[in-house]
Amino acid sequence: MILKASVTGEGEPVVLVHGLFGAARNLGILIRALSQQAKVIALDLRNHGESPHGLPMDFATMAADVAETLESLGVSRFKIAGHSLGGKTAMALALTRPEMVERLVVMDIAPITYDHDYEDYVTAMLAMPLSPGLTRGEADAYLAQTVKAAPMRAFLLNNLVLGAQPRWRVGLREIQVAMPDLLAWKELPGARPYTGPTLFLRGAESGYVTPAAEGVIDALFPTAKRESIEGAAHWLHADKPREVIAALKAFLFDE
Repeated sequence: MILKASVTGEGEPVVLVHGLFGAARNLGILIRALSQQAKVIALDLRNHGESPHGLPMDFATMAADVAETLESLGVSRFKIAGHSLGGKTAMALALTRPEMVERLVVMDIAPITYDHDYEDYVTAMLAMPLSPGLTRGEADAYLAQTVKAAPMRAFLLNNLVLGAQPRWRVGLREIQVAMPDLLAWKELPGARPYTGPTLFLRGAESGYVTPAAEGVIDALFPTAKRESIEGAAHWLHADKPREVIAALKAFLFDE
């Protein structure tokens, strides 16, 4: 599948991949900063943003989407940074198509299976009446019955297109079906350890990269470095953008 790609800046290619329920436009602060030194290619994963919808949605398939899209743009080798779901996709690409990946940054995720349950979010979004004239305030109030955290509701509502015929940009039914695959980490066909330069960048206040994941990281990414962003949780680039940008630039461009 060819994904929606936005290209900003000139120079060596750096690919950015967002997390679950996100889109390339959510990474705007990183795009603006990195495009001062590189050609930044920000992708919408399948069933997200402006990319096509479809199944399956396992990481081998999504990594193949990224490879196919970059090849369609004439880019055969690049540096890549992915957050959360995008980080798992970037890892899958590096493990299966290492010749394409010059450097890898994995942001606050590990190659392990998670038990976070986003099913309630998807169910609530699917159940929302998309009536003509729906307002953002009404949508927020509806989601508040299930999604208690206002920042998370705001993040999810970025996917809602209001107007005469309100709709969700994100492929909710596809994501609902694929949720077990998205939470899992399974052996990838043809995968082998990625020995290129790798950085695992985590939020110091996040619980997504635990000590239990370290052995798996070492086995799959034997050259991996680790850095933590103090004062940041899972959405580290939103919590501490300056610090995340500095870490990305140092690893992607200065070493």
